[in-house]
Amino acid sequence: MAPAPAPPPPGAGCLQRGDLLEVPRTLFVHFGIYLGENRMAHLMPDILPALTDDRRQIQRVVTNNILVNHMDRLFKDRLLGSEEAARRAEKLVGATAYSLLWNNCEHFVTYCRYGAPVSLRVIDFLKISVGTFSRTLKITKK
Repeated sequence: MAPAPAPPPPGAGCLQRGDLLEVPRTLFVHFGIYLGENRMAHLMPDILPALTDDRRQIQRVVTNNILVNHMDRLFKDRLLGSEEAARRAEKLVGATAYSLLWNNCEHFVTYCRYGAPVSLRVIDFLKISVGTFSRTLKITKK
């Protein structure tokens, strides 16, 4: 007797191909494009496979606290069709390198779904960094 298939993630029945998935984690947020059949296209740092050799752990879709299309309200004028987003994601998987500041999972999904690679978290980080740097310069000039 064949083993029973794994149950779909909670809420997977309402996910549509091309949906942008936002998964809050402890220290960061991870992003991906839902491809259907419990598959997600996403970018991850090259260091992750070095931390584990369990391919199932690397490839599994996180199943709790998933926000779906949460960024659509910010990019409503740039929203591409869901099928176009999924096709872009499938085309780019494995074809682009990860960079935390210039090409991370958020850049990947915003390009696929909205046509522009944007990372709001990187923008926020840079604003804070520039503000801290400029305050440090003012302190040292006194």
